[in-house]
Amino acid sequence: MRIEALRSLDILDTPAEERFDRLTRLARRLFDVPIALVSLVDHNRQWFKSSAGLDVQETNRDIAFCAHAIHGDDVFIVPDAQQDERFADNPLVAGPPYIGFYAGCPITDMGKRKMGTFCIIDRRPRELSKDDIDALRDLAAIAERELAMVKLATLDELTSLANRRGFMTLAQNSLDLCSRHGMPATLVFIDLYKFKEINDSHGHMEGDRALVAFANTLIGTCRSADIVARLGGDEFVAFLPNATQQAAEGYIARLDEALADHNRDADRGYEIQFSSGIVEFHPERHQSIDDLLLAGDALMYESKEQDEADRA
Repeated sequence: MRIEALRSLDILDTPAEERFDRLTRLARRLFDVPIALVSLVDHNRQWFKSSAGLDVQETNRDIAFCAHAIHGDDVFIVPDAQQDERFADNPLVAGPPYIGFYAGCPITDMGKRKMGTFCIIDRRPRELSKDDIDALRDLAAIAERELAMVKLATLDELTSLANRRGFMTLAQNSLDLCSRHGMPATLVFIDLYKFKEINDSHGHMEGDRALVAFANTLIGTCRSADIVARLGGDEFVAFLPNATQQAAEGYIARLDEALADHNRDADRGYEIQFSSGIVEFHPERHQSIDDLLLAGDALMYESKEQDEADRA
């Protein structure tokens, strides 16, 4: 669960960001240490989102001080690593960066799951004062808030689905995986039918209720590996890895059935309906998620025009 939460942040192996780097620079000056890190502890490694004073980007988890720190709820301190039986023979103590002192405060996500630490490292043994420990906690709390902002920046506030930014990153990663392993993939572009009429006739609050209901129905009919998002307004998208056009058509049929059940049970005085465009990934025609979105959007509009003609 912790590892899944960490990877859902979609922050591992991303470029350095000033929002984190300024914190580690500040920590080096504040504590007069050569190294300060924002460390995220993955399944078999610790990866540094910010590494002031350290050239490497990651180390093995089995030698990571931060892997010990995340088991506690407060600042984990190793005053003298060479005299600590847990770390005396650690290659990070015996060799570069020659850790003599370590202090790390766990940082958590919005669900209070420990993602990693904000830590400082010195090459000589030392102690921290109470004020120093409080300051380290404060910096870790700021790093936590920045992590939360990373997550919120990729979520649609109303529906809690991925937003366009989040979808583009997640879906591109999934598409690259499908392409490398020769797996099929399909994108479904979805537009709510006559959504403006719901807003005009029932008010924007009811329109928001309809958007949330549709988002929940999308989630309820997709597989765990599928990536669904609200692109904006009344436009949604689903990326289905390891799924052919035929499989995507089956998904749309299930979605249509589930939505009919919702409309009947909710009885809100209107029906939520949608039009969709399905495009199967072909490497020779589609180089990126952008290409699939453009193709899916065009197919959705063709379908929408046909739906309007059929419903007229």
